[in-house]
Amino acid sequence: MNAMSPRLIIAFVVALIISGGCTLVLGKKITQGRQHHQPMVRYVVATKAVEPGEVIKPDEVEYMEWPAAKPVDGAFAKIEDAVGRSTIYPVDKGQMLLGRYLAPPGAGIGLTTKIAEGMRAVALKSDDVVGVAGFLFPGSRVDVLVTYRAAESPEPVTVTVVQDAQVLAVGHQIQPNLDGKPASVNVVTVLAQPKDAEKLVLASTQGSIYFMLRNGGDHQQAANVPVDFKDIGKSHVEKPAVIRSFAPARSKTHTYTVETVAGEKTSSAAFD
Repeated sequence: MNAMSPRLIIAFVVALIISGGCTLVLGKKITQGRQHHQPMVRYVVATKAVEPGEVIKPDEVEYMEWPAAKPVDGAFAKIEDAVGRSTIYPVDKGQMLLGRYLAPPGAGIGLTTKIAEGMRAVALKSDDVVGVAGFLFPGSRVDVLVTYRAAESPEPVTVTVVQDAQVLAVGHQIQPNLDGKPASVNVVTVLAQPKDAEKLVLASTQGSIYFMLRNGGDHQQAANVPVDFKDIGKSHVEKPAVIRSFAPARSKTHTYTVETVAGEKTSSAAFD
């Protein structure tokens, strides 16, 4: 009996090792099976790249499985809810479509999808030789100026009509060039408030329109003072006032002497 004890012990240890390995493998398979059978939902994704302003077509979307435990806010669960709507931002192939990427139903196509509610798009023609119309991109920020002849003055006057306006399109281009090259055009479409849009239209009928390119992060409003010929060459740097003091001048007193001769008598009198 004592001679067999080591063999029994070895057999027992081997049995324990085999049992533990089987339990580990079985537990892993059960876990994988649970993960594989977790609840899933379907979301709509793009099957091709879609540019801004394009309308989503049925053959450009499909369903993708997604874990139900991780819902995506704004995702489309039905293809028919996305088809027919225009894209506001570019969408890559395989990218999930979200509501904020698409224009509202019935919002139109092309440039109309980029016009915010309550705003207006105004197309203006400018001289691309003397202005910066040939160096603008969609998304640039500009000031719009007009040079015209006022009724009260025969001399031309330049005034800023709108400040910090966003460029929506240059010519027919509504997206910046991928190579970073500006478009050489003389028609620029800007986004404006309805009242500012009226000013721009009126200004375009009275004189020449010019665009002043500004820093995209600069949204400050400058003082708007019309400029005419008499302002050219003037320095607008305010000089400190010079105060001069003068001592009162001292009055000088003159003494006059009158001499009187009467025969042999002579007399004199002095007075101031």
